[in-house]
Amino acid sequence: MCGMPHPPPVRSSPSRPQRPDASMSLITNVMDHSLDDGYAEAAARKTQGEGGMPKTLRAKLGLAAGLVLAALVVTVGAAQARVAAPVVAKERQELIDRIDRETTAADKLEGNVDKLRGDVSARQRAALQHSGGSGQADLVAVLSGATDVHGPGVKLVVNDAKEATTGGDGTNPRETSGFSDTGRVRDRDLQRVVNGLWACGAEAVSINGQRLTALSAIRAAGDAILVDNRPLVPPYTVLAVGDAQKLSSTFQDSTDGLYLHALEQNYGIRATISTQGDVRLPAAPSVIVRTARPTAEKTGKGTS
Repeated sequence: MCGMPHPPPVRSSPSRPQRPDASMSLITNVMDHSLDDGYAEAAARKTQGEGGMPKTLRAKLGLAAGLVLAALVVTVGAAQARVAAPVVAKERQELIDRIDRETTAADKLEGNVDKLRGDVSARQRAALQHSGGSGQADLVAVLSGATDVHGPGVKLVVNDAKEATTGGDGTNPRETSGFSDTGRVRDRDLQRVVNGLWACGAEAVSINGQRLTALSAIRAAGDAILVDNRPLVPPYTVLAVGDAQKLSSTFQDSTDGLYLHALEQNYGIRATISTQGDVRLPAAPSVIVRTARPTAEKTGKGTS
């Protein structure tokens, strides 16, 4: 079959070489188009003058109306603030003036109250003082604290221990929630001292210048000691009028004097007692007369 012609061989066209980054088409696309198409279109419109201000008449009128309305609101607000400022300032000044007037009136009333209290106290003391030279009335005035008194007596100074702190574990019977430190003077310590002096013959007693009467109270408020609701601070100076030598020796030998001595020995509380030739005690600031009756006055006129 040599005489039959042979078909020409089929030749394939040469294939194009494949890109080495063909498998990374997504990353390549991102790199090639880093700017979003929308941004690109907006930039193109801006370049051609298509962005920013409105082009139609209606849009321009709407924008102008909005700007006018905003300016009107700002102007009205500023005008109202300017008009209201004097009114606010006037009301503030009126309030200040009213406060000043009421404060002055309150101070005046407080002064009148103090004056009336002083007058009442003076009348109460006068009612307890002697009338017509009665020795019994003089004694009542002294014992009730209605008048100041001076004479021989003793001076007893009681003070906290030098190392007094706020510690304590609650195991000592002297400890309480208000006074956890055993080295501090308590209200009940002063109560025993004062009662001991009365029992030993004291005619008048005071603590830190505060005159004691039969109605006086020695109490504790927190860590403070109160005498008739007046706070005291250590050292506590107790003055007592009476026979100085007898009062001093009798008190030191009494149960209350031994109690005070035990506080010195066991807890470091400091106490000194000395005799005084002249002790001066003021009158009690307020003496309350609970019962009274009028006495018949002598007119000196006869009856027919």
